[in-house]
Amino acid sequence: MLEAVWIVFAFVLGIGVKMVGLPPLIGYLAAGFAIVGAGQVAGIPVEGTEVLEHIAHLGVLLLLFTVGLKLKLRNLVRPEVIGGGALHFGISILLFTPGLHFFIGLDWYTALMLAIALSFSSTVLAAKVLESKRELRAFHGRVAIGILIVQDLLALLVMALASGQTPSMWALVVFGIPLLRPALYKLLDISGHDELLVLLGLLLALVVGGEGFESVGLSSELGALAFGALLANHKRAGELSQSLWSIKEVFLVGFFLQIGMGGLPDQDALIFAIVMGALLPLKGILFFFLLLLFKLRARSAFLSGLSLTNYSEFGLIVASIVLPQWLIPLAIAVSVSFVVSAPLYRAAHPLYERLGSRLSRFERKGFHPDEQPLSLGDAQVLIIGMGRTGTAAYDHLRPKGLPLMALDSDPAKVESHVANGRHVVFADAEDVQLWKNLKAPALRYVILAASDVEAKITAARQLRQSGFDGVIVAHSMFADHADKITAAGADHTYQTMAETGVGLAEHVFAEARHRIAALEDS
Repeated sequence: MLEAVWIVFAFVLGIGVKMVGLPPLIGYLAAGFAIVGAGQVAGIPVEGTEVLEHIAHLGVLLLLFTVGLKLKLRNLVRPEVIGGGALHFGISILLFTPGLHFFIGLDWYTALMLAIALSFSSTVLAAKVLESKRELRAFHGRVAIGILIVQDLLALLVMALASGQTPSMWALVVFGIPLLRPALYKLLDISGHDELLVLLGLLLALVVGGEGFESVGLSSELGALAFGALLANHKRAGELSQSLWSIKEVFLVGFFLQIGMGGLPDQDALIFAIVMGALLPLKGILFFFLLLLFKLRARSAFLSGLSLTNYSEFGLIVASIVLPQWLIPLAIAVSVSFVVSAPLYRAAHPLYERLGSRLSRFERKGFHPDEQPLSLGDAQVLIIGMGRTGTAAYDHLRPKGLPLMALDSDPAKVESHVANGRHVVFADAEDVQLWKNLKAPALRYVILAASDVEAKITAARQLRQSGFDGVIVAHSMFADHADKITAAGADHTYQTMAETGVGLAEHVFAEARHRIAALEDS
């Protein structure tokens, strides 16, 4: 049973790379190549099957659907997103096309199509690494995802033109999709919290979005993304995304296996992949300077650009249509870019700490759309992260009379809190420059309620290094995370589930004590 081989290789190599501090997806890529290599040694030809291809496709659709659930469309229609994505696409083609023609000897058409394939960045990888660090809603994460959507739309246009296929007249129906929002909201409300919620997500991502868009000549990927974005403003969008998490992760293993099982490369393919890997930093550098052109701060431009420093699975789709002979070399180049990009982004924040002073010299003067606060004024309490935990803490402390302020890295969330009368401002807790510039003369207490453990660690460490001697408290889901946050400088780190259990037990104990006292009095 070939599926059993996939699972064994994926798990063994996935856990192997995880143990050395690399993302498991690199192990899944390696597993694909290892399966093909083992088959050749054993004299058994191995190649991806229709089942694996289908699983991989479902994983991509679910990923794009969950990305859509976290999107706010008003955040995409921004100069840095549309301008950055379109300019990078055009400049990349202008640079790659003559290079491939003169240095590799390709004809102009092949060089142009290959340049287009190499100009895209990976939606799957970027969304995966941003999601793993809970940065999809941070400013730099939203800019990166917005640019990827612009690129994906360009890729869909290229594929339509290259294949000679045009959408049917029924494709115009998609412009009426927003009219479905009230009905979809109602379905989400009545689906409950169990398997019906999961089935609703699968129905919208795979059937209505995926198959529905394909049936009218449009991309299934675009359909999944569109239906996710349609639900993004619903209060249960996050719950729906979480309910699909495990299914999506398992199917995405198939996607990375499929790339690896595209075939073992020959010498020319390896040389091509190595050269493209060597040119990969130019892609990130171009993104960095283009985003600076739109007045982003150096940090946001650096993090967004770094998450986009890879080649795209859409490039493979383009190649499968117009350049099938280049599919394996491109697959190796994409794999190399994944191996480089994924661990590099994991070290993105420490890397910027080292390079930030040099990179910030390139910033343009004037207002930055990701500008952060310089002073907390008379605030004595600071809450970092305004999700459910941070909001509950804020609302509990507000009537106590202590001057209070909160920070969050999601501008849309900040706007919502401000509209509800809370004193919340945009800031990214992982930005070291924030803590170096921030003035907080009256600050005495800090609550670390951000969802990302790295943000809590960075904030605690930077606060202590800046001389803050007040109280820092945090919450954590896991004991090892709690230890790291405490080691970084927090006075107390409470494990969320354990504290919930203690709280429930205290309620039971108090009720029991009350009843015993009542019986004694009677």
